[in-house]
Amino acid sequence: MNVNVRKITAFVLITFAISWAIVFTAVILGVSWNTPMATAVGVVYMFVPLVSAYIVQKGFYKEPARAAFGINFRLNRWWLFAWLLPLGFAGGTFLVSLLFPGIEFSPDMAGFFERLRQFVPADKVAEMRKMVSSPLSVLIITVFQGLVAGATINALAGFGEEVGWRGLLLRELAPLGFFKSSLVIGFLWGIWHVPLVIQGHNYPQHPQFGAVMMVGWCILLAPIFNFVRLKSGSVITASILHGTLNATYGIPIMFIKGGNDLLIGITGLAGFIVLAVVNLLIFIFGNPEKLMSNQ
Repeated sequence: MNVNVRKITAFVLITFAISWAIVFTAVILGVSWNTPMATAVGVVYMFVPLVSAYIVQKGFYKEPARAAFGINFRLNRWWLFAWLLPLGFAGGTFLVSLLFPGIEFSPDMAGFFERLRQFVPADKVAEMRKMVSSPLSVLIITVFQGLVAGATINALAGFGEEVGWRGLLLRELAPLGFFKSSLVIGFLWGIWHVPLVIQGHNYPQHPQFGAVMMVGWCILLAPIFNFVRLKSGSVITASILHGTLNATYGIPIMFIKGGNDLLIGITGLAGFIVLAVVNLLIFIFGNPEKLMSNQ
């Protein structure tokens, strides 16, 4: 099987054109980031790869979509793995962050509330801090809510992305092998995020350099998502992984004081190190190239 360059190009062009037009329109209309309206824009943005994949697969090529996109609901242990893996990311990122100079463990969540002042008025932050009688209970609730949201509403939004990246694109790039296809997907996935990042998504303190970081982060994340997708035989697991990762995004920095968005958190240097280790484990123990060849 050869790589269908035309099909891939059509998907990429349609996805980027629609997605970037959405952000451009939001900016023209004066939508402020970190607001409910911006969140709505982000959700719509996530469904564009699904729409693009369907247009290309059914509209242009008149080919079946469900099997090609890897949509099936046969349960296996990889569904559970995909659901819980982001908690491993969170724990690992938290521990790695503490190794950096100037980073401290903040059991009272002082660092978290200090960062929150960048987006929320000081008086409201003070009120929120008074309401936190037990930081441990906040962590437990956050984990619970993250797992529930990650497997439901967030997974639905994640599905909008994953049908494109881990559905159509992974299948079409399969002849390149696991790591080469992961590199291509990760690069495109990262570039696709750039308009959002420049507006303040993920790296609000460093939006310009954060755009570069996002590309690197997606390149590191892509093999992990691809591996789970292939092992489970379903793009749904990648959607659950995606949704839960988004829902537990803030956990690694809840009890951290110091640092910035380039250093701490799952999208910071600490997260990069954790993802690099996971990639190494996949390379050593996962036999991913054989896994890809069997698809």
